[in-house]
Amino acid sequence: MPEGDTIHRTAARLRAALGDGPVTSFETPWHVPGPRPEPGESIETLDAKGKHLLIAFSGGAILHTHLRMNGSWRITAAGATTRAASRQVRVAIDTLTARAVCLGAPVVELLDAGSLRRHAILNRLGPDLCGEDLATDAVLARAARLDPSTPIGVALLDQRVASGIGNVYRSEVLWACRVDPFVPLGDVPVGVRRILWRTAHEQLRRNLGPGPRKTVPEGLAVYGRAGLPCRRCGARIEVRRSGEQGRAAWWCPACQTLD
Repeated sequence: MPEGDTIHRTAARLRAALGDGPVTSFETPWHVPGPRPEPGESIETLDAKGKHLLIAFSGGAILHTHLRMNGSWRITAAGATTRAASRQVRVAIDTLTARAVCLGAPVVELLDAGSLRRHAILNRLGPDLCGEDLATDAVLARAARLDPSTPIGVALLDQRVASGIGNVYRSEVLWACRVDPFVPLGDVPVGVRRILWRTAHEQLRRNLGPGPRKTVPEGLAVYGRAGLPCRRCGARIEVRRSGEQGRAAWWCPACQTLD
């Protein structure tokens, strides 16, 4: 699943390509209820919020997409034909300068200001870890509302606490801070929690630019490296699933210990 840094980079690419419009065409090949932008409208804002992308148009319509595992945005020259199966096209936005097509996204919504304010998921998102400043105290207060038996690796993935972090960064952050993913949240001191979410913020922010994602000079420390030596202590990296969604966590059992 694309994480916050990917969605913020996507938003930057779309802003650069589409500008503020005007929109020459807006299509949703499958039925999407709600207000639709009309030709001639401008694009007022185009922003990422955690793993969600929001495009607001001058007529009041707001496009919300969430890519989950298989979605993507593709940008081509204005008027170009989309080289993808029609069943994969969720949204196509044309301006005088570019064409942006959303492919395979399972979440595509057209909202107005009122439905955006009432949105059950968007309104519950915690502070965006890709934002310039992180309201760490607010994040810690949200984390304190979770069941203390929740594994810290699961708590880090909870978008209600802080948004944008996914499976890659939760593994990398816990390795960087030497914390076992399966330690209960209640056993993690508040000072360590603060360091964890601050580290997530720093890692995501460092990867907002172009180039491959890196958390250590070699690339990634533990994610996807099961069976390989730990870059810090040389022990074997392990992987295990946890939480209701069974998300895999990579970690080094030798050096990720909580004193």
